[in-house]
Amino acid sequence: MPKPIPAPREEGFTTTTQTPLYWVAYGRPRAPRLLVLHGGPGADHRYLLPQMLHLGEKFDLLFYDQRGGGQSRSDARVPVTWKTHVDDLDRVVRELGLDPLSIVGYSWGAMLGLLHAIEQRRNPQLQAPYRMALINPAPLTREYRRQFESEFARRQASPEIQQLRDELATSGLRERDPEAYRQRAFELGVAGYFSDPRKSTDLTPFRVVGRVQQSVWESLGDFDLLRDMEGIKIPSIIIHGRDDPIPLASSSEAARALGTNLVVLDECGHVPYVEQPSKLFAALDPFLGETNPPVRS
Repeated sequence: MPKPIPAPREEGFTTTTQTPLYWVAYGRPRAPRLLVLHGGPGADHRYLLPQMLHLGEKFDLLFYDQRGGGQSRSDARVPVTWKTHVDDLDRVVRELGLDPLSIVGYSWGAMLGLLHAIEQRRNPQLQAPYRMALINPAPLTREYRRQFESEFARRQASPEIQQLRDELATSGLRERDPEAYRQRAFELGVAGYFSDPRKSTDLTPFRVVGRVQQSVWESLGDFDLLRDMEGIKIPSIIIHGRDDPIPLASSSEAARALGTNLVVLDECGHVPYVEQPSKLFAALDPFLGETNPPVRS
């Protein structure tokens, strides 16, 4: 079963975004702030918890549910696009006083951080990131996304995951404990993201709003962020699981474009905060410590 998630230190809704966005704060008040961007698009921040709260031992952590996911509703008549998310991010940064802007982005959240950095170079009125930690970024070109979709589908249809489904179906868990059955069924629905599908356990369940996910990816068209990232100079680190269904080459090329370090985690897929938390934070903590901005007064 998923690990318990503590109540946030603070919570609220933004007032300057087109639709109110739900935000929460954890960690040490008055410590250097980190804005943690969840994946998706169309998901919410809670599935990163409680594991990513490790960063709250030294930092003031801010999460928000991106538009269309979690407690941040959206108008179903108006498509959510990547530009919508970049504009929302900029307004969150300004409203909540995130200066300097330190981003920790996971999956789509890492890609959102990069989209914001690319747009900031085009529009200096946006606040430039002070630093970025990018964890298992989403595919950064349309071709790498095609490769990811093919590989994830292959894994989900693999004999190993089918065996796990068969074991669940014959376990009697559905009758004995319906809640535990639903939890395990959810975990097997994302097992293809893991280096070892049997380790897809203790996950905080989440829902992806399909129309939001579809509209965001469609808005990107035939995208190539690797080309657009060339010349961006921001202190950064990229961390990627070697066995992620998202091609490692996508992050390798991103590291080259940014002129930064790529840390590859062995025996790890797309969910390092669950699969290899010690290795993840062994890479992440020094970067955040070395590039730390001054403590807020």
